[in-house]
Amino acid sequence: MKTIKVSVVTPDGPVYESDVEMVSTKAKSGELGILPGHIPLVAPLEIGAVRLKLAGGKQEQIAVSGGFLEVRPEQVTVLAQAAEKASDIDIERAQRAKERAEQRIQQAQQEHVDFKRAESALRRAVNRINVAGNR
Repeated sequence: MKTIKVSVVTPDGPVYESDVEMVSTKAKSGELGILPGHIPLVAPLEIGAVRLKLAGGKQEQIAVSGGFLEVRPEQVTVLAQAAEKASDIDIERAQRAKERAEQRIQQAQQEHVDFKRAESALRRAVNRINVAGNR
């Protein structure tokens, strides 16, 4: 089967680079599936997983915290604010971040806590936990 080159890049540098058979992810406009030869596209990404189908039926996931997806016929580039391969995620750290975010959300009603920021932190932590759980 044909493959397409995928690069996942953050401000800190490259996170992932390989040839894959298919890329699936969630953009702000909905779920996207990209195969080799896909028409050019640029789309903003949601906090979520980039799912990569590798040769031989294997799959990998990368947790991304928003960003942009650029598709060209022979290459997909994910420009993410933050990204981690499932194998690199520290589940305990993600669980602690989730608990902190949940506490901040509960405090938001009583104190001057930025609710949207706490909610976004919670979504990022849950995403990391989900991606790490699907190793």
